[in-house]
Amino acid sequence: MTRLATALLIALLAACGGGGGGAAAEPAPSTPTDPWAAYPTTPSGTPPGASAQARTAAAALGGGINFGSMLEAPSEGAWGLKVEDEFIQLVGPSASPSYSQAVRLPVRWSNHASLDAAATIDAAFMTRVEGIVTKLLARNVTVVLNMHHYHQLDGDAVEAGEASVAADVVQLRFLAMWRQIAERFANAGPGLVFELYNEPHNKLEADWNTLASRALRVVRASNPSRVVMIGPVQWNSPWALSKLQLPADANLLLTVHHYEPFTFTHQGAEWVSPSPPVGVDCCDATQLAKIREGLDLAANEGKRLSYPVVVGEFGAYSRAALGARVRYLKAMRAEMAARQLPWMYWELASGFGLYDPQAHAWRTDLVQALYGTTLTKD
Repeated sequence: MTRLATALLIALLAACGGGGGGAAAEPAPSTPTDPWAAYPTTPSGTPPGASAQARTAAAALGGGINFGSMLEAPSEGAWGLKVEDEFIQLVGPSASPSYSQAVRLPVRWSNHASLDAAATIDAAFMTRVEGIVTKLLARNVTVVLNMHHYHQLDGDAVEAGEASVAADVVQLRFLAMWRQIAERFANAGPGLVFELYNEPHNKLEADWNTLASRALRVVRASNPSRVVMIGPVQWNSPWALSKLQLPADANLLLTVHHYEPFTFTHQGAEWVSPSPPVGVDCCDATQLAKIREGLDLAANEGKRLSYPVVVGEFGAYSRAALGARVRYLKAMRAEMAARQLPWMYWELASGFGLYDPQAHAWRTDLVQALYGTTLTKD
């Protein structure tokens, strides 16, 4: 055998592992990636106060109404209501009569997304929400689009019709969903406002400031100037507003929910345990003091931080007497006006509703109490 042939044979045996009988080298172990690295917090800094754009958006939300019990149900229609064209036709300057020029659209995105950390939102559901937002914006309605009832995010039990997800992906899903929502609506006009989350509470309270900062940065990647609304813990309580650490961003709004006196506004509410007894009237001096205390906290904190505060929810359940509900709405309207707090009533057509979907008519006493003189088309 020539030297060249011998060399080739040795090289071939080495390549096949036949020369020394040794095992092939083990691949280097992969370094696990940190899923949180994709979601950094908003850069630190002192909140600069609200921009002119944010203040304009806050004013536009005044007198708004929530499309409640529709898209925040486990599935649209599960609670008896869907976002019908009839409801869309009730809002905006071209409605007759015209009351509300703004709509808050609560959405349970979490129940329409994959169960993993990617939380891929169902394409048909995303298109459905987008179609509703587009119709409202076309009517010159200012829209607040939020994330609502992601129960595991708060540490609450899932409801019937909801699927449970692994604990280590709950917050990651929240951020992944906001990335998709923000990208889908990035080209919407300034009449669309994002609200990061409805009523953070329970388990979420310790993490909310950091998670909100991460979510805002996610939104800013595709919506650098979109107005974004953020509320405090304890169910958006005005008593917790001082605990909210605002990111350094000018295009922000603050929001609170104010249902005091709770024993009046939620009397007979079947979802509250124990359900407050019915028959409670409104509004005596003690009740008015509680109303004013919460609104004062909201107004004063907004002034201290130099950001508008929107009362994003308030209302009285239908188990209260009509006359008492009228007195409550008149009181709330007057007290919020005195503090220049824009508001959005909870809600259009369900248990708190101003509109009767069976009669296809406004509940005149409630509407007059809340909006005053009936507005009509020009």
